Amino acid sequence: MSPRLTRETARPCLSRERARGGIVAGVDEAGRGPLAGPVVAAAVVLDPDCFPQGLNDSKVLTAARRAALLTMLRDCAEIGVGIASVAEIDELNIHWATMLAMERAVAALPRGPGHVLVDGNRQPRWSHATTTVVGGDALSLSIAAASIVAKVTRDAIMVDLHPPHPHYGWATNMGYSTREHFAGLARWGATVHHRRSFAPVAAALQSTAA
Repeated sequence: MSPRLTRETARPCLSRERARGGIVAGVDEAGRGPLAGPVVAAAVVLDPDCFPQGLNDSKVLTAARRAALLTMLRDCAEIGVGIASVAEIDELNIHWATMLAMERAVAALPRGPGHVLVDGNRQPRWSHATTTVVGGDALSLSIAAASIVAKVTRDAIMVDLHPPHPHYGWATNMGYSTREHFAGLARWGATVHHRRSFAPVAAALQSTAA
């Protein structure tokens, strides 16, 4: 019996891209779950004859490896990045803000794709021919590349937001729900970069207002 593939052992490939032919973009996002900061999406079109070795789901790579791969991708791939702000997350909800970021990422590509591979099981309301791929960042090389671009881009945003707001640990937790982040919310309340539509942030606002 062959071993079961996990996110750690799966190796993404270009079979889905080759099956569609033409310009195929992989799309993924970073930052659906955090309590603070924007959601970032990336779209990547790989050159099937020239792409970095070691592309994989960003979550199984170290920060240093992700950064190195992004540098290489900038030299050999077409990249588009889209961002949905905290205000848009609170207005639209995180799902539709993520879809908006994906739309912006594809629109930012140098060329319009003939087909888009989107990580997950939902897609934006757009006219592009699209295939959703559950677990796509571990299956498709272009989605894996997009996951790296989105993750590195968003992490850099959160690191930049840390010095003006040092009480929440964003330089290390990237806005996710950690003990340090909750402690900062409890003591200092929410910043303009917090997602007020998220229950933990709303609860912190209520407690500081009481």
